[in-house]
Amino acid sequence: MPPARRAQAPRPEDRTQEVPAPATDVAAPQPRPEVRHLGDRAPTYAAEPGPLPPADPAALDALVPDTVLEGARYGGCTLRAASLRGDSARYRGEARRDFLLTARFGTGDHALVLVALAGGDRAAPGAAEAAADLCRTVAAAVGRSQGRLADDIRAGRRDALRSGLQRLTDRGYGRLRARAAELGLAEEEYTAGLRGLLLPVDPECRTRVSFGAGAGGLFRLRSGQWQDLESAGTSGTPGPARPAAPPEADTAGPADTADTAGEPGSAFRFRASVARPGDTLLVCSGGLAEPMREEAALQAELAARWSEPEPPGLAAFLADTQLRLKGYADDRTAAAVWEA
Repeated sequence: MPPARRAQAPRPEDRTQEVPAPATDVAAPQPRPEVRHLGDRAPTYAAEPGPLPPADPAALDALVPDTVLEGARYGGCTLRAASLRGDSARYRGEARRDFLLTARFGTGDHALVLVALAGGDRAAPGAAEAAADLCRTVAAAVGRSQGRLADDIRAGRRDALRSGLQRLTDRGYGRLRARAAELGLAEEEYTAGLRGLLLPVDPECRTRVSFGAGAGGLFRLRSGQWQDLESAGTSGTPGPARPAAPPEADTAGPADTADTAGEPGSAFRFRASVARPGDTLLVCSGGLAEPMREEAALQAELAARWSEPEPPGLAAFLADTQLRLKGYADDRTAAAVWEA
């Protein structure tokens, strides 16, 4: 018989390591963002989507999702953007008419971030196509002029920025008018309100440039108070709610309005302002701008939510933009920038 082999001690790499017991003081999970309504009366329509819009098998590339969500961070600047179907369109199974486009042109500190958003009248047959066409036309022009625009922003050449952005906005609306004629539509049946926001990637440049025409809005949350940065050029009487505070003076100059060949009856809007740490800048389509100007409850709720030390995540931002009020059922598109 062969001699019995003596048992050998296990090698260090073969030994079973003890697994530490799980920690008992695990942080409680954060509550999920809630989509709710403000005010005593609930909105007419349900909060969630109903039927899907009809689809054409020969034009599937024209399908529009219910919601679009986007985000980015560059240095101390955090961007959140969302576009969502309004309650009325969700209830009726209609497509979203608002359009949102975000793009970065260029590389390194010379890059430029563009947010373009547009919204049309839900009664206009060509509103959705016009909004998308307008944003893409303007974005392409900004991309081709990225180097010059970035230099003008850093150098503070305000007049050059205003005239250049007005020209490309005019060309965008000129394209819409030509397309309306091709389709046999009146100009007001194939148009949209436009808002654009230019953000330099350079961390040393805190100038933020906004422009556009037609329905929409530009607001700033500073020291817990909302300021309507387009109030000087807003026609009509304010709603029953307390309006947003008037804007403070900016070192980059006040807002400009000028005649433009844009949306019928509208003026070109331009503003270049210097951001301060703690500011939140909000640019939005008419579906959100209207309740922001007319409903103090919405201003107060968003001010409380957006005054936290950290910007909201994408899901939380979407829930914030969906805060509902009775009487406001249009599409909403919004882009907000938090300054560290």
